Amino acid sequence: MDTRPPAPFGTVLTAVLTPFAEDGSVDYGVFWKLIRHLADNGSDGVVVTGTTGESPTLSKPEKIALFKAAVEAAGDKMKVIAGTGTYNTAESVALTEQAAGVGVDAAMAVTPYYSKPPQAGLVAHFTAIAEASDLPLMLYNIPGRTARLIEVETLVELAQHDKIVAVKDAVGDHEFTSRAIKELPEGFAVYSGDDGRTKDIIYANGVGVVSVASHFVGKQIQKLIAAVVAEDHDEANRIQEKLSPMFEALFVEPSPMPLKAGMNALWDRVGDPRLPLVPGSAETTERIKAAYETAQEV
Repeated sequence: MDTRPPAPFGTVLTAVLTPFAEDGSVDYGVFWKLIRHLADNGSDGVVVTGTTGESPTLSKPEKIALFKAAVEAAGDKMKVIAGTGTYNTAESVALTEQAAGVGVDAAMAVTPYYSKPPQAGLVAHFTAIAEASDLPLMLYNIPGRTARLIEVETLVELAQHDKIVAVKDAVGDHEFTSRAIKELPEGFAVYSGDDGRTKDIIYANGVGVVSVASHFVGKQIQKLIAAVVAEDHDEANRIQEKLSPMFEALFVEPSPMPLKAGMNALWDRVGDPRLPLVPGSAETTERIKAAYETAQEV
């Protein structure tokens, strides 16, 4: 019998990019179209204004407008998780309250960056966000970007809060993740925050992935997870091999530079990143094109 925890927001969540028009403004029309595209191509939900959505360069009004557009475009086809975390607790609380007001299904809060708070500060920060609304909350543990790890003991403490139901794990340490999954309470969901580690995290009893690659290969990632859950190891390894070139290509330059270059070439014009990020290189674009062709063999 499968003892895997339930996936509260679905199995494949796309960390959706934010399209920009030529004048640098948010292109809400393309964003709407993209949400519909993802709903039809393997995504169970979207995380809006996360790292991939270039949240540090978005204003609060832009974020709220994106949340609202995502809710309207998604309808009842998939979940919408609002990226509301910043390094400012009061701002994160206010953004979470506003996100709840436009009808998102959940919020995601990244570990506060730059200020490097102690573990007690993380508990207080995330608790304040969790209590800002009735939304379920996903934590986002990514020390490579924030310079602060949410320790296993802190995750376990936070998981006692009835609103804190999941974590996006982008720690990059399988031993850490396996220990966290074993020690977290029953029903708490661990999502992979790294496409390349999804297979291993699902094997360790994780529930899904917050994916960048699902912009291109959402259906194939669903097949990968299904193979792991079915314990079809040969099929899981075969799919992983076909998808690995895409997983790798999307991070040869700072994300989402490669993603936007690839989407501009393979889907529709989503614009360039906002500064300080710059457009992805021609070499990166060609690598993503080749990876996309390989992924079609799944």
